[in-house]
Amino acid sequence: MELLVVIAIIGVLVGMLLPAVQSAREAARRMACASNLRQFSLGLLNFESGQRRFPSTDVRPSGTAAWTAGGGWSLHARVLPYLEEAALADRFDFKQAAFRGNFSSQEPSPAFAALFATPIPMLLCPSDGAPAVQSSNGYAYGGNNFMVSIGSATADGRGGMYWNFAKPTDGIVYENSKVRISQISDGTSKTVIGSEAVRSIGSDTTFPAGSPPPFPYQYTLNGSAGWNSTTLVPPSGATPTTESIDAIVNQWMSLTNWSGASSPAMRGRGLAWAATTAGNSLTNGFLPPNSPIPDYVVHWSGFFGPKSRHAGGANVLFADGHVAFLTEGTDASLHRALHSMNGGEVVNHE
Repeated sequence: MELLVVIAIIGVLVGMLLPAVQSAREAARRMACASNLRQFSLGLLNFESGQRRFPSTDVRPSGTAAWTAGGGWSLHARVLPYLEEAALADRFDFKQAAFRGNFSSQEPSPAFAALFATPIPMLLCPSDGAPAVQSSNGYAYGGNNFMVSIGSATADGRGGMYWNFAKPTDGIVYENSKVRISQISDGTSKTVIGSEAVRSIGSDTTFPAGSPPPFPYQYTLNGSAGWNSTTLVPPSGATPTTESIDAIVNQWMSLTNWSGASSPAMRGRGLAWAATTAGNSLTNGFLPPNSPIPDYVVHWSGFFGPKSRHAGGANVLFADGHVAFLTEGTDASLHRALHSMNGGEVVNHE
């Protein structure tokens, strides 16, 4: 009888201690995630110091065209020499195309396929349980949790559409951008230039309207239907406002098509650090941290926000190199202002 009592007491103690142990482990993983993001920031800042500009993203192929010579390289690939990954980067030839085939079914150029499969621990968050290496179209890729910001993804009411990064945005990155740190007029300590994301898993799939996959959404939502793929404005052609975009994005529960990591067009999130697609390397500040709205892909771009498996928020990276944990209660307008580098907003995220 006494033995049973002892066993019962031990069982109760284990039940009480287990949550504390799990919490301690997650706290350690969150710190490691922030440390990796901080190391990534040093790479971006060292690149800017050496090249006198932040890395850009390549101009996408038009229609069914393939990447031309020197195209298709992600900004993450270009910054590898500044992340103590020069041995890997030295095996690249940036004068060649990184990928071949049309954009809807691209695959790596044969010379680089094995290199693109290399997992880079610095680009991964330990709290994200998705496989470090996944496949698309029969090719393996090393994953990526850390995205670089194209800006606020808002509309200025005068025709400026800051989610369409084929044109200059209010962020440090857009197609063929050459943004210097001196252009961040809002202040480097008050401008978000990157954040973590939850990596996608599996293949493209559908979920019934009103019944999305469980949070934190290991898929991206395909919101392209009804949007013009060239200018990324509503089909009416009217000059969009941020409010009109909010109204469209807020209807996300009616959509059913979701993209996974193995999407042929690589529309999932963080499948490959090597790919220059928005889902794999870019983000913006339209959605606040861990928003109940999923990352919402629209053709070449989309509406994103920091997402993580950390309770209560996600890590973001500021232009002065510091990393902060923004909570889920962060105001959406404040969050968008923090992602704008030159909006003149007076913000305080502390």
